[in-house]
Amino acid sequence: MSTPDTALVVGAGDSLGGALARRFAREGLKVCVVRRNADKLQPLVDAIRGAGGTVHPFACDARREEQVVALFDRIEREVGALEIVVANVGGNIRFPLLEMTAQKYFKTWEMACFTAFLAAREAMRRMAPRGRGTFFFTGATAGLRGSEGYAAFATGKFGMRALAQSTAREFGKQGVHVVHVVIDGPIDTPFVRERFPEMVQSRPADGLLAPDDIADTYWAMHKQKRSAWTFELDIRPWLEPMTTF
Repeated sequence: MSTPDTALVVGAGDSLGGALARRFAREGLKVCVVRRNADKLQPLVDAIRGAGGTVHPFACDARREEQVVALFDRIEREVGALEIVVANVGGNIRFPLLEMTAQKYFKTWEMACFTAFLAAREAMRRMAPRGRGTFFFTGATAGLRGSEGYAAFATGKFGMRALAQSTAREFGKQGVHVVHVVIDGPIDTPFVRERFPEMVQSRPADGLLAPDDIADTYWAMHKQKRSAWTFELDIRPWLEPMTTF
């Protein structure tokens, strides 16, 4: 069997997901990137290929079991054995509780938690028999503390954290490194800059989480020796206060 040489980013958006894909490609991995709309992946694909990397774009609704199973089967068959998988689908949507419908609540939970379950299950089916690989759950402050207006998102991220804990305990002893990363602070994106201009203006240039710097941290954890694996790590810019309860 060939050495695993492929990375998969489920939720390869314009921020952290794209930064992770670029980072893995720079390390020589064949990178598979996934969004519901494959057309939105083209700028990322062009950037990776322009830098000499190898990238394969896929359209997949990460909430649909049959699509996720087919995705993993196709990647392992046509691209390569998976070394890294990242569950990076978002879901950070604000709904005041009294304005939230059951449909909105369920959809937010699907994005924040259920997508991670499907990706983790399919990854473990491939990685565990090989006794190697790294699986990243991209978490959030909401997985530690529910905030006003974010009941659905917090439910999903709390659930993801529990899923990560159970997955790590079951598959760590089989040689798979499972990591839950708490993104505890605002990521420097056009969305954050447009939505929170006063907060952005009040901070120095490095006062927001830089996607490329976060990606460096993911890579460092992937390279850890298993005698000292990290399970959970919170990442915040230097002036962000520690999460309190």
